[in-house]
Amino acid sequence: MKRMSLALSLFLLAAPLAADLPAAGEKAPAFSLPSQEGATVTLEQSKGKWVVLYFYPKDFTSGCTVEAHNFQRDLAKYEKANAVILGVSLDSVDSHKGFCTKEALNFKLLADTDAVAAKAYGSLATSGDKPYAARNTFLVDPSGVIRKVYVKVSPATHSDDVLLDLAAFQAPK
Repeated sequence: MKRMSLALSLFLLAAPLAADLPAAGEKAPAFSLPSQEGATVTLEQSKGKWVVLYFYPKDFTSGCTVEAHNFQRDLAKYEKANAVILGVSLDSVDSHKGFCTKEALNFKLLADTDAVAAKAYGSLATSGDKPYAARNTFLVDPSGVIRKVYVKVSPATHSDDVLLDLAAFQAPK
């Protein structure tokens, strides 16, 4: 009985970290975060463009590097589709700056050091007692509405998947 009570207590303590994911069709939660250049970036600044808002666990790790490289590889395709890429993790501005320099990334990485955006997007996870951003992505349309939610994505194929969906959303009906 004590074990179940302890497990329940731990679950309840962790529960506030994992908010519900916003769903397709909902207004995307606003945020204001510093980029690797130290400039403040908001969702509002991208109004009129599609936004690929991707959350990832940590700079300089293998899966996150693969995912970032693939978004960088496809950056011209996103720009042609009137889309911007914004990566978000709990890492610092300095970490993002180093990661962008080392990996030659030319899109914005946002430092969510207080996990405000990760919580708003239901993308805050923990490993033991260490919080991190879960690998989730939100495709936001030019009016600020979430059109697609990707959960626990595969870093190797994710950019291709997002580009296919973006093309489908933009295709004449």
